[in-house]
Amino acid sequence: MRRSVSIAALVLGWLAGGAVAAHAAPEVIDLKDGHQVVGEIVSEKGTAVYVDLGFDLIKIPRDQIVSRRKGNASSAAPVAAGPRDDSDPSGFFKSTTLKLQPVKELVHRFGEAVISIETPSGKGSGFVLNDEGYAITNHHVIDGETRISAILYQNTSKGLVRRRIDNVEIIALNPFVDLALIKLPPQKDLKLGHVFLGTLDDLNAGDGVFAVGNPLGLERSVSQGIVSTRNRNFEGLVYLQTDAAINPGNSGGPLFNLKGEVVGVTNMKATAGDNLGFAIPINYVKDFLRNREAFSYDKDNPNTGYRYLDPPRRRNPAKPSTSSASSEKTQTK
Repeated sequence: MRRSVSIAALVLGWLAGGAVAAHAAPEVIDLKDGHQVVGEIVSEKGTAVYVDLGFDLIKIPRDQIVSRRKGNASSAAPVAAGPRDDSDPSGFFKSTTLKLQPVKELVHRFGEAVISIETPSGKGSGFVLNDEGYAITNHHVIDGETRISAILYQNTSKGLVRRRIDNVEIIALNPFVDLALIKLPPQKDLKLGHVFLGTLDDLNAGDGVFAVGNPLGLERSVSQGIVSTRNRNFEGLVYLQTDAAINPGNSGGPLFNLKGEVVGVTNMKATAGDNLGFAIPINYVKDFLRNREAFSYDKDNPNTGYRYLDPPRRRNPAKPSTSSASSEKTQTK
Protein backbone atom coordinates (compact mmCIF):
# COMPACT_ATOMS: atom_id res chain seq x y z
CA MET A 1 0.00 0.00 0.00
CA ARG A 2 1.42 3.40 -0.95
CA ARG A 3 1.93 6.02 1.68
CA SER A 4 2.12 9.78 1.28
CA VAL A 5 5.40 11.63 1.45
CA SER A 6 6.11 13.18 4.84
CA ILE A 7 6.18 16.94 5.40
CA ALA A 8 9.88 16.66 6.26
CA ALA A 9 10.51 14.99 2.92
CA LEU A 10 8.66 17.74 1.07
CA VAL A 11 10.60 20.43 2.89
CA LEU A 12 13.91 18.71 2.21
CA GLY A 13 13.06 18.31 -1.45
CA TRP A 14 12.17 22.01 -1.68
CA LEU A 15 15.42 23.00 0.02
CA ALA A 16 17.42 20.68 -2.25
CA GLY A 17 15.95 22.35 -5.29
CA GLY A 18 14.93 19.07 -6.89
CA ALA A 19 11.68 17.53 -7.99
CA VAL A 20 9.62 15.92 -5.23
CA ALA A 21 7.86 12.67 -6.05
CA ALA A 22 4.62 12.52 -4.05
CA HIS A 23 3.06 9.08 -3.68
CA ALA A 24 6.00 7.55 -5.58
CA ALA A 25 6.47 3.81 -5.79
CA PRO A 26 9.44 2.46 -3.82
CA GLU A 27 12.71 1.98 -5.69
CA VAL A 28 15.54 -0.46 -5.09
CA ILE A 29 18.88 1.36 -5.18
CA ASP A 30 22.03 -0.75 -5.60
CA LEU A 31 25.16 0.75 -4.04
CA LYS A 32 28.82 0.26 -4.89
CA ASP A 33 29.53 -1.40 -1.54
CA GLY A 34 27.15 -4.25 -2.42
CA HIS A 35 24.21 -3.10 -0.29
CA GLN A 36 20.75 -1.95 -1.29
CA VAL A 37 18.48 0.84 -0.13
CA VAL A 38 14.72 0.44 -0.60
CA GLY A 39 12.51 3.50 -0.30
CA GLU A 40 10.67 6.32 -2.02
CA ILE A 41 12.69 8.88 -3.96
CA VAL A 42 11.44 12.21 -2.61
CA SER A 43 13.98 14.54 -4.19
CA GLU A 44 16.79 14.43 -6.74
CA LYS A 45 19.64 16.83 -7.27
CA GLY A 46 22.71 16.84 -9.48
CA THR A 47 24.98 15.15 -6.95
CA ALA A 48 22.57 13.32 -4.65
CA VAL A 49 19.30 11.45 -4.28
CA TYR A 50 17.08 11.81 -1.20
CA VAL A 51 15.27 8.65 -0.09
CA ASP A 52 12.39 8.33 2.38
CA LEU A 53 12.80 5.06 4.33
CA GLY A 54 9.53 5.57 6.17
CA PHE A 55 11.23 6.20 9.52
CA ASP A 56 14.08 8.40 8.31
CA LEU A 57 15.30 10.39 5.34
CA ILE A 58 18.75 9.76 3.87
CA LYS A 59 20.94 11.41 1.26
CA ILE A 60 22.78 9.13 -1.17
CA PRO A 61 25.58 10.57 -3.37
CA ARG A 62 24.99 9.72 -7.02
CA ASP A 63 28.54 8.43 -7.50
CA GLN A 64 27.77 5.65 -4.99
CA ILE A 65 24.73 4.41 -6.91
CA VAL A 66 25.24 1.53 -9.31
CA SER A 67 21.66 1.04 -10.48
CA ARG A 68 18.02 1.82 -9.68
CA ARG A 69 14.85 -0.09 -10.39
CA LYS A 70 11.23 -0.19 -9.34
CA GLY A 71 10.38 -2.51 -6.49
CA ASN A 72 8.47 -2.79 -3.26
CA ALA A 73 9.75 -2.65 0.25
CA SER A 74 8.10 -5.90 1.29
CA SER A 75 9.52 -8.14 -1.42
CA ALA A 76 12.97 -6.67 -2.01
CA ALA A 77 15.66 -8.63 -0.20
CA PRO A 78 18.91 -6.95 0.80
CA VAL A 79 21.98 -7.73 -1.26
CA ALA A 80 24.17 -8.25 1.78
CA ALA A 81 22.68 -10.68 4.28
CA GLY A 82 25.63 -10.62 6.65
CA PRO A 83 29.21 -11.87 6.84
CA ARG A 84 30.06 -15.51 6.31
CA ASP A 85 31.71 -17.71 8.89
CA ASP A 86 34.91 -17.67 6.82
CA SER A 87 35.07 -13.89 6.50
CA ASP A 88 38.25 -12.10 7.50
CA PRO A 89 37.94 -10.62 11.03
CA SER A 90 40.39 -7.85 10.12
CA GLY A 91 38.23 -6.79 7.18
CA PHE A 92 41.10 -7.08 4.70
CA PHE A 93 38.81 -8.87 2.28
CA LYS A 94 35.02 -8.97 2.21
CA SER A 95 32.95 -12.15 2.35
CA THR A 96 29.19 -11.90 2.48
CA THR A 97 26.05 -13.54 1.12
CA LEU A 98 24.63 -11.98 -2.03
CA LYS A 99 21.53 -12.82 -4.03
CA LEU A 100 21.13 -14.11 -7.58
CA GLN A 101 20.98 -11.40 -10.24
CA PRO A 102 21.30 -11.15 -14.04
CA VAL A 103 24.90 -11.15 -15.26
CA LYS A 104 24.56 -7.73 -16.89
CA GLU A 105 23.59 -6.18 -13.55
CA LEU A 106 26.45 -7.95 -11.75
CA VAL A 107 28.95 -6.77 -14.36
CA HIS A 108 27.69 -3.21 -13.96
CA ARG A 109 27.92 -3.45 -10.17
CA PHE A 110 31.30 -5.14 -9.75
CA GLY A 111 32.97 -4.32 -13.07
CA GLU A 112 34.76 -1.30 -11.59
CA ALA A 113 36.64 -3.61 -9.21
CA VAL A 114 38.16 -5.57 -12.12
CA ILE A 115 41.41 -4.04 -13.34
CA SER A 116 43.85 -4.52 -16.17
CA ILE A 117 47.47 -5.19 -15.19
CA GLU A 118 50.21 -3.89 -17.49
CA THR A 119 53.95 -4.61 -17.31
CA PRO A 120 56.74 -4.02 -19.85
CA SER A 121 56.46 -7.65 -20.97
CA GLY A 122 52.72 -8.25 -21.06
CA LYS A 123 49.20 -7.72 -19.84
CA GLY A 124 46.84 -9.49 -17.45
CA SER A 125 43.92 -8.91 -15.15
CA GLY A 126 43.21 -8.48 -11.45
CA PHE A 127 40.54 -7.41 -8.98
CA VAL A 128 40.39 -5.01 -6.04
CA LEU A 129 39.80 -6.45 -2.57
CA ASN A 130 39.17 -3.39 -0.40
CA ASP A 131 39.00 0.39 -0.24
CA GLU A 132 42.74 0.64 0.47
CA GLY A 133 43.61 -0.50 -3.04
CA TYR A 134 44.88 -4.03 -2.39
CA ALA A 135 44.29 -6.31 -5.35
CA ILE A 136 44.82 -9.92 -6.45
CA THR A 137 46.39 -11.12 -9.69
CA ASN A 138 48.40 -14.15 -10.84
CA HIS A 139 52.04 -14.53 -9.90
CA HIS A 140 52.93 -15.28 -13.51
CA VAL A 141 51.41 -11.96 -14.64
CA ILE A 142 54.01 -9.92 -12.72
CA ASP A 143 56.80 -12.51 -12.40
CA GLY A 144 60.16 -10.78 -12.83
CA GLU A 145 58.59 -7.33 -13.15
CA THR A 146 59.03 -4.21 -11.04
CA ARG A 147 57.18 -1.64 -13.17
CA ILE A 148 53.50 -2.44 -12.84
CA SER A 149 50.50 -0.34 -13.82
CA ALA A 150 46.79 -0.84 -13.24
CA ILE A 151 44.01 0.29 -15.57
CA LEU A 152 40.68 1.10 -13.92
CA TYR A 153 37.33 1.52 -15.66
CA GLN A 154 35.05 3.93 -13.82
CA ASN A 155 31.32 4.45 -14.42
CA THR A 156 30.62 8.17 -14.51
CA SER A 157 27.75 10.39 -15.58
CA LYS A 158 29.63 10.90 -18.85
CA GLY A 159 30.06 7.18 -19.46
CA LEU A 160 32.91 4.77 -18.88
CA VAL A 161 36.26 6.40 -18.08
CA ARG A 162 39.58 4.56 -18.45
CA ARG A 163 42.17 5.54 -15.86
CA ARG A 164 45.79 4.43 -15.60
CA ILE A 165 47.55 4.17 -12.22
CA ASP A 166 51.32 3.67 -12.20
CA ASN A 167 53.75 2.65 -9.45
CA VAL A 168 51.70 -0.32 -8.29
CA GLU A 169 53.41 -1.95 -5.32
CA ILE A 170 54.10 -5.66 -4.91
CA ILE A 171 53.01 -6.85 -1.46
CA ALA A 172 53.19 -10.66 -1.46
CA LEU A 173 53.94 -13.47 -3.91
CA ASN A 174 53.21 -17.18 -3.87
CA PRO A 175 54.47 -18.85 -7.06
CA PHE A 176 53.34 -22.30 -5.88
CA VAL A 177 49.65 -21.42 -6.21
CA ASP A 178 50.26 -18.66 -8.79
CA LEU A 179 48.92 -15.79 -6.70
CA ALA A 180 50.17 -12.26 -6.10
CA LEU A 181 48.97 -9.43 -3.86
CA ILE A 182 49.56 -5.91 -5.13
CA LYS A 183 48.56 -2.44 -3.93
CA LEU A 184 47.45 0.55 -5.94
CA PRO A 185 48.80 3.88 -4.64
CA PRO A 186 46.16 6.11 -2.99
CA GLN A 187 44.15 8.38 -5.29
CA LYS A 188 42.64 11.40 -3.53
CA ASP A 189 39.90 11.88 -6.10
CA LEU A 190 38.96 8.23 -6.52
CA LYS A 191 36.92 5.82 -4.42
CA LEU A 192 37.72 2.24 -5.41
CA GLY A 193 35.09 -0.43 -5.84
CA HIS A 194 35.80 -3.89 -4.49
CA VAL A 195 34.59 -7.46 -4.87
CA PHE A 196 33.18 -9.94 -2.36
CA LEU A 197 34.91 -13.31 -1.98
CA GLY A 198 32.53 -16.25 -2.14
CA THR A 199 32.70 -19.87 -1.04
CA LEU A 200 32.81 -23.28 -2.68
CA ASP A 201 30.31 -24.76 -0.21
CA ASP A 202 27.33 -24.19 -2.51
CA LEU A 203 29.19 -24.38 -5.84
CA ASN A 204 28.63 -27.49 -7.95
CA ALA A 205 29.31 -28.76 -11.44
CA GLY A 206 26.76 -27.22 -13.78
CA ASP A 207 26.40 -23.97 -11.83
CA GLY A 208 26.68 -20.80 -13.86
CA VAL A 209 29.79 -18.61 -13.69
CA PHE A 210 31.23 -15.70 -15.64
CA ALA A 211 34.69 -14.18 -16.05
CA VAL A 212 35.67 -10.53 -16.52
CA GLY A 213 39.11 -9.67 -17.84
CA ASN A 214 41.25 -8.58 -20.75
CA PRO A 215 41.76 -11.56 -23.07
CA LEU A 216 44.33 -10.83 -25.79
CA GLY A 217 44.22 -7.19 -24.69
CA LEU A 218 40.48 -6.85 -25.36
CA GLU A 219 39.65 -4.88 -22.24
CA ARG A 220 36.54 -5.48 -20.10
CA SER A 221 35.52 -8.67 -21.88
CA VAL A 222 32.85 -10.80 -20.22
CA SER A 223 32.54 -14.54 -20.90
CA GLN A 224 29.89 -16.79 -19.38
CA GLY A 225 29.66 -20.53 -18.84
CA ILE A 226 29.29 -23.18 -16.18
CA VAL A 227 31.51 -25.02 -13.74
CA SER A 228 32.63 -28.13 -15.62
CA THR A 229 34.10 -29.65 -12.48
CA ARG A 230 35.18 -28.14 -9.19
CA ASN A 231 38.07 -30.49 -8.44
CA ARG A 232 40.44 -30.88 -11.40
CA ASN A 233 43.91 -31.95 -10.24
CA PHE A 234 47.09 -30.56 -11.77
CA GLU A 235 50.44 -31.32 -10.13
CA GLY A 236 48.92 -31.73 -6.68
CA LEU A 237 46.72 -28.62 -6.75
CA VAL A 238 42.96 -28.56 -7.29
CA TYR A 239 41.44 -26.19 -9.86
CA LEU A 240 37.97 -25.18 -10.94
CA GLN A 241 37.34 -26.16 -14.54
CA THR A 242 34.95 -24.01 -16.57
CA ASP A 243 33.74 -23.78 -20.15
CA ALA A 244 33.66 -19.97 -19.91
CA ALA A 245 36.15 -18.63 -22.45
CA ILE A 246 39.57 -18.08 -20.85
CA ASN A 247 42.47 -16.69 -22.90
CA PRO A 248 45.86 -15.01 -22.32
CA GLY A 249 45.07 -11.68 -20.68
CA ASN A 250 42.33 -13.17 -18.51
CA SER A 251 45.03 -14.37 -16.11
CA GLY A 252 44.55 -12.95 -12.63
CA GLY A 253 40.96 -11.91 -13.22
CA PRO A 254 37.94 -13.00 -11.18
CA LEU A 255 35.63 -15.91 -11.88
CA PHE A 256 32.23 -14.92 -10.47
CA ASN A 257 29.23 -17.03 -9.53
CA LEU A 258 25.78 -15.77 -10.47
CA LYS A 259 25.51 -13.84 -7.21
CA GLY A 260 28.53 -11.71 -8.08
CA GLU A 261 30.81 -13.43 -5.55
CA VAL A 262 34.35 -14.31 -6.64
CA VAL A 263 34.80 -18.09 -6.53
CA GLY A 264 38.11 -18.36 -8.39
CA VAL A 265 41.02 -16.62 -10.09
CA THR A 266 41.37 -17.48 -13.78
CA ASN A 267 44.91 -18.53 -14.63
CA MET A 268 45.19 -21.04 -17.49
CA LYS A 269 43.51 -22.95 -20.32
CA ALA A 270 44.09 -26.13 -22.28
CA THR A 271 45.44 -25.02 -25.66
CA ALA A 272 44.79 -28.37 -27.34
CA GLY A 273 41.01 -28.18 -26.86
CA ASP A 274 38.06 -25.82 -26.69
CA ASN A 275 36.19 -24.49 -23.65
CA LEU A 276 38.73 -25.87 -21.19
CA GLY A 277 39.55 -23.05 -18.80
CA PHE A 278 40.78 -23.23 -15.22
CA ALA A 279 40.70 -21.06 -12.13
CA ILE A 280 42.39 -21.14 -8.73
CA PRO A 281 39.68 -21.92 -6.13
CA ILE A 282 38.75 -19.12 -3.77
CA ASN A 283 39.77 -21.10 -0.68
CA TYR A 284 43.41 -20.99 -1.89
CA VAL A 285 43.05 -17.22 -2.30
CA LYS A 286 41.70 -16.75 1.23
CA ASP A 287 44.52 -18.86 2.71
CA PHE A 288 47.07 -16.79 0.78
CA LEU A 289 45.56 -13.54 2.04
CA ARG A 290 45.32 -14.68 5.66
CA ASN A 291 48.99 -15.72 5.54
CA ARG A 292 50.22 -12.91 3.33
CA GLU A 293 53.00 -11.94 5.73
CA ALA A 294 54.65 -15.31 5.10
CA PHE A 295 54.82 -14.45 1.38
CA SER A 296 55.68 -10.77 1.74
CA TYR A 297 57.88 -9.25 -0.94
CA ASP A 298 60.93 -7.20 0.01
CA LYS A 299 61.63 -4.69 -2.74
CA ASP A 300 65.13 -4.04 -1.34
CA ASN A 301 66.10 -7.69 -1.74
CA PRO A 302 65.96 -8.81 -5.38
CA ASN A 303 66.12 -12.47 -4.35
CA THR A 304 62.76 -12.47 -2.57
CA GLY A 305 59.58 -13.31 -4.35
CA TYR A 306 60.75 -13.64 -7.92
CA ARG A 307 63.86 -15.72 -8.55
CA TYR A 308 67.54 -15.84 -7.67
CA LEU A 309 69.78 -13.73 -9.82
CA ASP A 310 72.11 -15.63 -12.11
CA PRO A 311 75.71 -15.58 -10.81
CA PRO A 312 78.41 -14.12 -13.08
CA ARG A 313 79.77 -16.65 -15.53
CA ARG A 314 83.19 -18.03 -14.72
CA ARG A 315 85.86 -17.08 -17.25
CA ASN A 316 87.63 -19.99 -18.92
CA PRO A 317 91.35 -19.47 -18.16
CA ALA A 318 92.35 -21.70 -21.09
CA LYS A 319 90.94 -19.27 -23.64
CA PRO A 320 92.46 -15.90 -24.48
CA SER A 321 90.87 -12.89 -22.85
CA THR A 322 88.16 -11.13 -24.86
CA SER A 323 87.78 -7.40 -25.22
CA SER A 324 86.70 -5.42 -22.17
CA ALA A 325 83.32 -4.64 -23.72
CA SER A 326 82.40 -8.25 -24.42
CA SER A 327 83.75 -9.35 -21.04
CA GLU A 328 81.57 -6.84 -19.24
CA LYS A 329 78.56 -7.96 -21.22
CA THR A 330 79.12 -11.58 -20.26
CA GLN A 331 79.41 -10.82 -16.57
CA THR A 332 76.28 -8.68 -16.36
CA LYS A 333 74.03 -10.85 -18.53
